[in-house]
Amino acid sequence: MKKFFTKHQRWFVWFGLLIILLVGAYLRLYKISQYMTFLGDEGRDMLVVKRMIVDHKLTLLGPTASVGGFFLGPIYYYFMLPFLWAWNLDPTGPAVMVALFGIATIYIVFRAGKDMFHPVTGLIAAGFYALSPVVIAYSRSSWNPNLVPFFSLLTVYLLWRIVRYERWGELFWVGVFLGIGLQLHYLFLFLIVLTVVWCLQYGRWRKLVGYYVLGLAGFLVGYGPFLAFELRHGFPNTQSVIRFLSEGKDTGFSVARFFGNIHDVAFRLYGRLLFRFPQPELWSVTALWQKIIWAGTTYGALFGSLGILLREAMKGDKKQHLAPRLLLYWFIVLIFLFGMYKRAIYDYYFGIFFALPFLGAGFLLSSMVARRVWKIAAVGALAGLVYVNWQGRPFVYPPNDQLGQAKAIAGEALAKTGGKPFNFALITGQNSDHAYRYFFEIWGNRPVTIQNEAVDPQRATVTDQLIVICEISPCKPLGHPLWEVAGFGRAQIVGEWDVSFVKIMRLVHWKEGRS
Repeated sequence: MKKFFTKHQRWFVWFGLLIILLVGAYLRLYKISQYMTFLGDEGRDMLVVKRMIVDHKLTLLGPTASVGGFFLGPIYYYFMLPFLWAWNLDPTGPAVMVALFGIATIYIVFRAGKDMFHPVTGLIAAGFYALSPVVIAYSRSSWNPNLVPFFSLLTVYLLWRIVRYERWGELFWVGVFLGIGLQLHYLFLFLIVLTVVWCLQYGRWRKLVGYYVLGLAGFLVGYGPFLAFELRHGFPNTQSVIRFLSEGKDTGFSVARFFGNIHDVAFRLYGRLLFRFPQPELWSVTALWQKIIWAGTTYGALFGSLGILLREAMKGDKKQHLAPRLLLYWFIVLIFLFGMYKRAIYDYYFGIFFALPFLGAGFLLSSMVARRVWKIAAVGALAGLVYVNWQGRPFVYPPNDQLGQAKAIAGEALAKTGGKPFNFALITGQNSDHAYRYFFEIWGNRPVTIQNEAVDPQRATVTDQLIVICEISPCKPLGHPLWEVAGFGRAQIVGEWDVSFVKIMRLVHWKEGRS
């Protein structure tokens, strides 16, 4: 490797990194407002942060977790805040924030590959990370799990530095990042397990106790905003998480599920991230020859990179063998814990080790490039991966413009109110109404929320009109069981308008004789 890459060629490293970062920035920022996701969950987060900025209603509670019925910490809202403010409450701002974190992660992938292995490893890993369509998709929208890859890789990189250079004081920052990550997604618990395993392996000395206390202090700092909420309210979310883990309905050992999960996660980790492996609905209609190529290359990269990491890790216990050993620990510990999970495992769950397949494949290919007999095969693999992933860039298809559509629909709906107070309902399949409510609120005409009679016996929260947006067809709001409709009372439709892909209806209270 030294012969392949001399000190006189360092300029090539930084020039290559600059190109990779520019391409990564282009793929994450170009037309971001038109391609970003903006549905009910995004609208909910924007409403919370808007109220922090405009109404000064700070919060110690974050969004709800996708499972378990518990809440996350509020740290993501505070990451969003300066960007939503700087973009004058335009939801594009927080999406740009996520993209910038994504670009920063590209650099950390390079830095980890360069320091832990070799500059060529860093360049290859960062290049493929920059081009990966799945990674790009989670770098172009505002959503709390989308920051997980940044903090997970930073945590692992610091774990390596701590042992490699005996910088145990950096455990403080590991603790901070673990605390932040745990507020972004509860799967960061897996990285806490990895941290404990790594420290038990290389830090079993009494003289390090003070540093472990420092790491705990860092965790309390990173987790502090949510810890304040838990202390104030008797740890309700902590208890919910413990019940979720201990009851065994969604977690626990099951032979069939365990080994099935291990295979599924390992295969998808490499196939989806490195090779743009098709989603299940597309896989069923994929030609057989394509399936063979996809499966073969995925298994080749998986076993090839794990094999070379294992070979290097077993050479001895010297400091240069720490990097492959840590990557293997990262893979084995997280794969094992995923094996205990009984619910569906989505691509974004892999954020806690998004960088792993890129670093593994980068090390494999850089080792092949350094060997004359494998050089042509490695160059061919590099070119093939670049081609395959470039075909999956986000601009191949026209934008769905969810943000623009939500804004236009909300504007049309608000125009039907005549500037008067109104109640609002969304009849939909799986979406929520927060995306529309966000625009109503920032435009200064927030819908009145109908309260039940126990809270509002005078029905003062029921206005003279109900605006209904229908995202499904046919849509029949009269007599619909949705509370926002049923609570309005007996009504009749006095206006219908087709806007974009929805139908807007205006309802008023029913009066006999009114047509």
